[in-house]
Amino acid sequence: MSTPPTSYSRLMPFIAAAAGVGFLSLMDAFMKEAALATGTYTATVLRSLFGAAIIAPFFLAQRKGWPTRSVMKLHIERGIISAFMALSFFFALTKLPLAEAIAISFVAPLIALYLARIMLGEVIQRKAIFASILGFAGTIVIISGRLGREEVSDDVLMGLGALTFSALLYAYNFVVIRKQSQLAGPVEIATFHSGVGGAVLLLLAPFFGTIPETGALWAIAAAGALTVMGAMAIAWAYARAEAQALVPIEYTGFLWASVLGWAFFKEPVTLPTIAGTALIVTGCWIAARGPRERLAATAS
Repeated sequence: MSTPPTSYSRLMPFIAAAAGVGFLSLMDAFMKEAALATGTYTATVLRSLFGAAIIAPFFLAQRKGWPTRSVMKLHIERGIISAFMALSFFFALTKLPLAEAIAISFVAPLIALYLARIMLGEVIQRKAIFASILGFAGTIVIISGRLGREEVSDDVLMGLGALTFSALLYAYNFVVIRKQSQLAGPVEIATFHSGVGGAVLLLLAPFFGTIPETGALWAIAAAGALTVMGAMAIAWAYARAEAQALVPIEYTGFLWASVLGWAFFKEPVTLPTIAGTALIVTGCWIAARGPRERLAATAS
């Protein structure tokens, strides 16, 4: 009989997921800068290739061999999903403010909650539904004073359309990574996440490729490293907790965006942001709390 998990060990998947979201939020900031400087497609494909180059040596050093056919299918499936999810999201970032884009994308965890039920057979607990609604409500509170202030232009409409498409792919991505993380380790997942995504996007190079601006390369390289770190942290977390429990952690992305906005651009933290933060943190706390009986059974 295995040792019952401590409170710290139960919280580790949630800590890892929050860290992963933080890495990816910082990556979004670098990618917006790069996409504006050198084009969305070029920045996106180079980010994937940089990420693959960073993590591939670690995968090869493990000497585990090539993934099985079933695992490779999952790697390819997620790589394709992630490629177009990223491309559409980074395009949206060039049309919308960073914080607003991240906030609007939070519809994805709500969709993922029910996809996990349909595709993974996870039983949706009431606390998971309540936590997701609470987190989404917090997001609405935060962005209520930001959206709708400007006239809706064609660029804004294109950005919203791209963001909606990306959010749908992002929701499906949650489900795939849950299956993927049960069969492969974080290093392998991060390697194929970047490698397959980059290879898929390279097919579009004759149509959308441009010569990258030299000044943007450092931002793209940093984004590639942050992508790897975020992917590994999230893969580790999803291997140890259900998707429905972890998806509310995605709402902390707006908190990261707010902190980054204050630290780098001196954007003030408003009262709605503080109120929304309280709702989001409460939702994450509810999701992280597990019934003791269920945890004991899992540990047996």
